[in-house]
Amino acid sequence: MSLKTGAAFKVVTFVLGEEKFCIEILLVQEIVREVKVTRVPKAPAFVEGVINLRGKVIPVVDLRKRFEIPVGEKTKDSRVIILNINDSLVGFIVDSVDRVIDIKKEHVEETPGIAFTVESKFIAGVAKVGEELILLMDIDRIFSSEEKAFLEKV
Repeated sequence: MSLKTGAAFKVVTFVLGEEKFCIEILLVQEIVREVKVTRVPKAPAFVEGVINLRGKVIPVVDLRKRFEIPVGEKTKDSRVIILNINDSLVGFIVDSVDRVIDIKKEHVEETPGIAFTVESKFIAGVAKVGEELILLMDIDRIFSSEEKAFLEKV
């Protein structure tokens, strides 16, 4: 999340379990309904597999598993957010996509010491939007260097 420049930035908000998250819209390639996932042998537990999206093979990560949130049933609202991370496409399975909003930097605070359902290392900050608290994902810290290398090989 580029919290260093500009006065505001656009994000896509989405839901995982009981929490609302967001990711900078500049990273979002597209959002698709869940598609058939092909398993990949010896993949990390949070990697569901790969999908074929218009001829491109894209690894898909279940964010509930990655964030160690109890895995729920997929519903009609489940989506795959396709992100372009360092010129590699990766899909994130989420419970639902909410909306696109502008967040002002002055409404973002560092991740507090209190626990959310997600490890704070994955969170860049907490945005206050009206009465809501939205967790800003830190894309640079979602995967270790070994995990990034695996996803790029897929």
